[in-house]
Amino acid sequence: MTTPLPEGLTQRDIDAETARAHARAAGTSPDHPPRDFPPYRSSALRHPEQPLLPLKDPEAVELTGPVFGVTDVTDLDRDLTRRHRGEPLGERITVTGRVLDRRGRPVRGQLVELWQANASGRYAHRLDQHPAPLDPHFTGFGRCLTDQDGGYSFTTIKPGAYPWRNHTNAWRPAHIHFSLFGEAFTQRLITQMYFPGDPLFAHDPILQAVTEQSARDRLVATYDHDLSVPERSLGYRWDIVLDGPASTWFEEGRD
Repeated sequence: MTTPLPEGLTQRDIDAETARAHARAAGTSPDHPPRDFPPYRSSALRHPEQPLLPLKDPEAVELTGPVFGVTDVTDLDRDLTRRHRGEPLGERITVTGRVLDRRGRPVRGQLVELWQANASGRYAHRLDQHPAPLDPHFTGFGRCLTDQDGGYSFTTIKPGAYPWRNHTNAWRPAHIHFSLFGEAFTQRLITQMYFPGDPLFAHDPILQAVTEQSARDRLVATYDHDLSVPERSLGYRWDIVLDGPASTWFEEGRD
């Protein structure tokens, strides 16, 4: 007797995900390439070289780690343009989307964090010495909890491109870093969101490390005019899929 497949899941999905799992284990998956990716020079120094170690007592880790709750995250945390006394410089944007599982079901109550450079392409961090101006009214960090529909939303400033020393004339495309937590702080995924039509895509080895075009495309937000707020912000939609064949690419072993 054949066991029926779960609703919304096909045998093709299962076969594809099984193949991807084997490829990831071998370090040959197209959307999860080998962690040592030569064009991205620092990956040689930063990627894990030893197998991951399972936690013997994950509950003990959670008892001694940080916690958060609904009352800890406010509406002000999701609006990066209202964190200081003045208005930040740059193009104001709204970024919204849904966090979903492989079957398109909403993932509720998840902590979503983001961090980014300012409109000039500089992070508010002591290690960023790029000679672009800092913005005293923008620190580039926000957070929110997904709602009952798995939705999240941020109001922020479109980040600028910035140089880095990976290779000659190296520039990173405009991007926003996203961090997602599951039911515990040991369950964390990190990824990056890009903006459509950026001419730097082809020159960025971090994005090109995702060697499958369809997987790269899932890291690029879509401009959505219906999300734009009149006289205030332009709207972008970016859904995050946590697992399955259509999952968003997450950074494995990278900052």
